Amino acid sequence: MFARNRLKSARAPAFLAVVISCLAMAPIPAAAGEEDQIVSYQTTLSFDDVTFGLENAITDRGLLVDHTSHVGDMLERTREDVGSDVVLFEQAKVYSFCSARLSREVMEANPMNIAFCPYDIFVAQVPGADSVTIGFRAFPEGEMQVIQSLLDEIVLEAIEE
Repeated sequence: MFARNRLKSARAPAFLAVVISCLAMAPIPAAAGEEDQIVSYQTTLSFDDVTFGLENAITDRGLLVDHTSHVGDMLERTREDVGSDVVLFEQAKVYSFCSARLSREVMEANPMNIAFCPYDIFVAQVPGADSVTIGFRAFPEGEMQVIQSLLDEIVLEAIEE
């Protein structure tokens, strides 16, 4: 009995390697165009003005920023460590937050909408640009459009002049 179990476990890595190889060769559907996946706006407001407006637009709705990711700082700090000399952003942050009421609404329609929570809005400025970009990932048609509308309202309010 012991020998048979040992034989099975000896074949397991080979079987796993075959499965992984087959998956690696499987076709991967082409991604939709970037413009279909991201909703973004350009503004001539300063980066600091946009982030200040964004924080206010979120909190004015009674929502709480759960986390701010300092993506630009992280990428710059690790640039040399990963062997790159490309400066991607002058500044870039991602703000994460949630709406209990709307999250419940979309998750009651489909509990797997949990995959979209929390909601993220990014603010970025690339080197040499006179403008700042603010935006978010687009959401699928259906019940998640209520979240897309919320994020769109927040973003537009953030860049009001």
